[in-house]
Amino acid sequence: MKKTIVALLCLFLLQIVSAQEPVTQKRPKIGLVLSGGGAKGFAHIGVLKALENAGVKIDYIGGTSMGAVVGGLYATGYSASQIDSIFYNTDFDELLQDYIPRSSKSFYEKRNDEMYALSLPFDKLKIGIPIALSKGMYNYNLLSKLTHKVRHVKDFNKLPIPFLCVATDIEKGEPVVLQSGYLAQAMLASSAFPSLFAPVEIDGKLLIDGGVVNNYPAEEVRKMGADIIIGVDVQDDLKDRKSLKDATRILVQITNLDMIKKMKEKIKITDIYIKPDISNYGVISFDEGQEIIKKGEEAAMLQIEAISKLADPSQPYHLNKFKVQQDTLQLKSISINKLDNYTRAYILGKLRFKNGSVIKYNDLKKGINNINATQNFSRISYTLEPYQGGDELQLNLTENPVKTFLKFGLHYDGLYKSAILANITQKKTLFKNDVVSLDVGLGDNIRYNLDYYIDNGFYWSFGLKSRYNTFNRNVQTDFKNGELLTQLGLNSINIDFSDLTNQAYMQTVFIQKFLIGAGVEYKYLKIKSDNLGTISPTFEKSDYLSIFGYAKFDSFDNKLFPKKGWFFTGDLQSFLYSSNYTNEFHRYSIAKGEIAFAKTFYKKFTLKMQSDAGFVIGKDSVHFFDFILGGYGFNAVNNFKPFYGYDFLSVSADSFIKGCITLDYEIYKKNHINFAANYANIEDDLFKNGDWFSKPKYNGYAIGYALESAVGPIEIKHTWSPEQSKGYTFISIGFWF
Repeated sequence: MKKTIVALLCLFLLQIVSAQEPVTQKRPKIGLVLSGGGAKGFAHIGVLKALENAGVKIDYIGGTSMGAVVGGLYATGYSASQIDSIFYNTDFDELLQDYIPRSSKSFYEKRNDEMYALSLPFDKLKIGIPIALSKGMYNYNLLSKLTHKVRHVKDFNKLPIPFLCVATDIEKGEPVVLQSGYLAQAMLASSAFPSLFAPVEIDGKLLIDGGVVNNYPAEEVRKMGADIIIGVDVQDDLKDRKSLKDATRILVQITNLDMIKKMKEKIKITDIYIKPDISNYGVISFDEGQEIIKKGEEAAMLQIEAISKLADPSQPYHLNKFKVQQDTLQLKSISINKLDNYTRAYILGKLRFKNGSVIKYNDLKKGINNINATQNFSRISYTLEPYQGGDELQLNLTENPVKTFLKFGLHYDGLYKSAILANITQKKTLFKNDVVSLDVGLGDNIRYNLDYYIDNGFYWSFGLKSRYNTFNRNVQTDFKNGELLTQLGLNSINIDFSDLTNQAYMQTVFIQKFLIGAGVEYKYLKIKSDNLGTISPTFEKSDYLSIFGYAKFDSFDNKLFPKKGWFFTGDLQSFLYSSNYTNEFHRYSIAKGEIAFAKTFYKKFTLKMQSDAGFVIGKDSVHFFDFILGGYGFNAVNNFKPFYGYDFLSVSADSFIKGCITLDYEIYKKNHINFAANYANIEDDLFKNGDWFSKPKYNGYAIGYALESAVGPIEIKHTWSPEQSKGYTFISIGFWF
């Protein structure tokens, strides 16, 4: 009995002591939900800034589309200010267009991109349209670099802040919650806006923007363990017909119909609901990003009283700013999925790095851009996996099922006159890695260009070319060193010119920058004039056989309006045989080269300087292949060279040296005014007598306007020379071909 009383007394005293101890409340877990909305998602950054200033620690993040991108970066460890800086320095025009820099394209691909205004897939005698405007590779490369620190974290719950995002299975129409995998790939899938970005394949599922089925994953964040939900809603409300004036707004309205209905229920489970006033902005209003961020911050401040209560004053939350590490990758291995039509050597040749390479993300970006530029793959994906103390690049490529393309262009200039260009391109015609392309120019002068090329990457590649050019024009050279003009007492002569050139060549990339090659050429050249009186109308009709070698380097970011980069080309051609219509042929060689560079200063002013020269090697030369200056153009035949101040084909000789300085000012986006001055010395045996270093005998100047349009550049230039009695105005429309 006494023991029982003692036990009860001890229990009573223990309860009294326990009652006097303070009760420690567990801090509620806070989940943040960020909706999709394109550029409107910039408002999320403003809300994050307000939360940071209030000292609120976020424990879980869930996002869709742009909410997934902002949320994923925040979960990685970036602060709101750092994300603001990232977006501020991102060129969203390039992102939306999936911009591929010109430097990532082969010489063949550069030529293709600088000739055609329209390219359409052609399959089973039907013309199609692309699956989307962009593969999203620009975005993917950027996200991969930004998530470098957590590239090996496959469980998103193990990120600095646990994270999930939502995508849509386009085949089943169902939401897919992504909480594991490769973070950059998950963010890309969640933000793959239909028709703008191509679907992303993850684990066999074809995924697009999660906003189609779940634009506000509040329930999913609650399931992660959140006690309190802070939600930021930047999606559009339903618009009236006055606001639905373009396809983008209509598409957004369609995708939002179901989600807007569901939002009423989602708001009920949101403890702090923040809806910024961004109705005046659209999903592609990226150039107004700073204003949208401010709107997000203002909206959060309206809820600051409720937000401040979530901060723990006894344990104030200090933002752990993300420290950007070196982005060096030690590639211990490169794995490529099995391809039917392209070899491993071809892919590695495009990447320009191999197993064991130490690279930076810019090198990886360039390599992926090189692959993307080929247009041989409809989907390109990669992950970086831990491997032997370094990384393994796992590259997954989906071959483009369409191997035939129809391409179109149009052009007008003063030499070839007007023409419509029709092209058919066929890939994998005979061998792996090959492509055949046929251009036909239909207009005042019929022309064609046939190309067959086998691209073997790091190894020697092979090609065949056939090109036919013809034009009729009054010119100031007779291709006879002035003999006919002197004999007839004329200043100019009307000629019919035709040139058929066939080449077989091989080439490779040298030290990953220079293209070097060599080949053999057969040429048929015919020149005649019907106004020669008693003289035979045909003064050249010969076949020529020659061998040639060349080296090229081209880092210009734009062929016609470069803002930066260098250009170099060197060419040596030896003529071995001719049917010798004029009985004047002797074996000889021609050497020529050009170097140029461009640099932009004061943002919109660009200075371009170029110089080129050429000369013959041997005692005698065929004057039909002399260097001929005059006119304006970028698609020269044989040794025709543009020269401001003179009409087409005005001055000729077997040797020349020329320099040109161009100052270009972009007065408005893609609108240019420019001034150019060029100088030259040209005469036979110019470099033997030392006259090439004397005061230039020929001078010319040009002032012009140019517009970079959808069909190609539209240019007008007025040129003049102190040696000429009149000036010349040149007009060019479309890409040169």
